[in-house]
Amino acid sequence: MDKQVERDLKYVQELGLKLKYAINTHCHADHITGSGILKTLVSCQSIISAKAGAKADILLNDGDMIKFGEQVLEARSTPGHTDGCMTFVDVFNRRAFTGDTLLIRACGRTDFQQGNPRQLYDSVHQRIFTLPLDFLIYPAHDYKGCSVSSVEEEKTYNPRLTKSKDEFVKIMENLGLAKPKKIDEALPWNVMCGPSQLGQVDKDRQDYS
Repeated sequence: MDKQVERDLKYVQELGLKLKYAINTHCHADHITGSGILKTLVSCQSIISAKAGAKADILLNDGDMIKFGEQVLEARSTPGHTDGCMTFVDVFNRRAFTGDTLLIRACGRTDFQQGNPRQLYDSVHQRIFTLPLDFLIYPAHDYKGCSVSSVEEEKTYNPRLTKSKDEFVKIMENLGLAKPKKIDEALPWNVMCGPSQLGQVDKDRQDYS
């Protein structure tokens, strides 16, 4: 079983929570989603954008609301890294989960998998930077070990997205990044919601239900 899935389920179990949804911000090209494994172990529902072209129990459109308990997340379409990228906005708790669209002092690459730097720039400036300055930003991951930023911080210090659109496009077109090592493996799995959709998870590892 994926170590991150095992880690997350232990926290869910420890806190006495019931996992209702496994929400994907986009269909990854360089990471394999744990949604399928989670579905197998705890019978939650998987969620992804309808534009992602991937399998899930719930397919979202821009403006849809995800309700769980007393909480609500607004799904905002923020394409540019991929066509199906979504940012999930928690208005009540003043935070946004931006996936790979907006990272801490960076952003997702735009050189493959439907990437479009102009579209990404517009998504961030029109759908994320328009949130109140004190909203916290939680990206999908960070390569330097950071976990949270804010709208104000990224509008002020993000070295790419504080530039003009034309300058941003030039930056993104000249990053010179290598092709993701796992893209040929990850994309087929992610389109199917993860490995366990095809029977690749060992349910005997631990009972999390």
